[in-house]
Amino acid sequence: MTVKNSPQERIDFLVSAQRKFFADGKTRNTEYRKEALRKLRDALKKWEKPLTEALRHDLHKSYEEAFMTEIGLVYGEIADALKHLGKWARRRKCATPLTGIPSSGYIVREPLGCTLIVSPWNYPVQLLLNPLVGALAAGCTAILKPSPYVPEVSLALEKMIEEAFPEEYVAVVQGNREVNVVLFGCRFDLVFFTGSPALAKVLMESQAKYLTPLVLELGGKSPCIVDKDADIRIAARRIAWGKCLNSGQTCIAPDYLFLHEDIKDEFVKAFKEELSGLYPSGTEKSEHFVHIVSDKAFARLAGYLKDGEVIAGGRNNASARWFEPTLLDKVSPDSPVMQEEIFGPIFPVMSFRERSEVVDFVTSREKPLAFYYFGKKADAWDIIHRTSSGGACINDVIMHIANSNLPFGGVGNSGMGSYHSERSFLAFSHERAVVCTPTWVDLRFRYMPYQMFKLVKKMLLTQ
Repeated sequence: MTVKNSPQERIDFLVSAQRKFFADGKTRNTEYRKEALRKLRDALKKWEKPLTEALRHDLHKSYEEAFMTEIGLVYGEIADALKHLGKWARRRKCATPLTGIPSSGYIVREPLGCTLIVSPWNYPVQLLLNPLVGALAAGCTAILKPSPYVPEVSLALEKMIEEAFPEEYVAVVQGNREVNVVLFGCRFDLVFFTGSPALAKVLMESQAKYLTPLVLELGGKSPCIVDKDADIRIAARRIAWGKCLNSGQTCIAPDYLFLHEDIKDEFVKAFKEELSGLYPSGTEKSEHFVHIVSDKAFARLAGYLKDGEVIAGGRNNASARWFEPTLLDKVSPDSPVMQEEIFGPIFPVMSFRERSEVVDFVTSREKPLAFYYFGKKADAWDIIHRTSSGGACINDVIMHIANSNLPFGGVGNSGMGSYHSERSFLAFSHERAVVCTPTWVDLRFRYMPYQMFKLVKKMLLTQ
């Protein structure tokens, strides 16, 4: 199955219709927004089975994994927004400095307007609908662009949204990169994009003429360090789980391993054993092991095997797009597998003696979306303070995305902006500064010829 490209006339119509709908002012009412969130929640309940079946078809994703990593997270975001929306949207009064008295200052959180949300194929439900929760909560309209690489999921999402919302409020457009070009040429009040840095640069260039604010959730090569005093068994189990989740096709998957040379052999042995514990009958026939999304992606992964020595796994089946979790030793830092985000169940392995080697290596490259360290907490904080990443875990992987109280986002090449919970609301909002000044008094010191200047200067210097 393939999705058909939405024609440019359709896209132009939707952008115009959504601008008109937003201008009518309906979405500024918080009760209207809450009702929209409830409609999304109800639609998700109705379409849960078709969506999980589509995820199974396109990615071989089990119901359990689909619920935990996709649908369940959206339910959580909706519940959080419904509970706190009144507080988030409330006008806030701010303190006024002495020189501003008797004025009062306020922050008004207002919706940005007509927005575009572009999602990738690896978590096609979560990464499309979670940003939509923020857009609806903030009072924006949204055009949604799912990925053509998961056609069953994208078509199910389109039908779900069509049932739940009028198209002038929320609509789905479909298609390949030709459609992206059309969309990126339209004027939006915000674009929320999840995908590759390369496509993000195309988006930024296209939207630069409009000075459009962007939220970019990208990726990169997220390092995973296992130090000599780590709990090897726990580290191996958690890392194996994180790398196997969605078959490594996760933007925050641990991308490559840095093992202290004293524990390298012990870790490799433990990793193999923990994989056997996760998949007692192997991954090829497992209901809980996702397959590679496309033949092109599979061929790219297979090409990485020549970049090192396979010390675990390595088997694969092109017809089923199954790729066994693989440890790849003796890799060069300059090899393709160490230059590109892997996005699959291959783990290049490097070793180190001093943590400074890890710091030098990580900081010499683009800032990653995630950073993982296994070892003593004090050493973890030391290496975190000496590096930079979008997020990080100490003695764990992936789990920072599961805490909605934490910001999720990248830095540098791995993205800009963050979301989840209130930050999703803020991503689609403008914080407007408002000063309210009474007329019962009109202090003369601010007017020319600036009487009482010395007193005002002293106040400014000492406040």
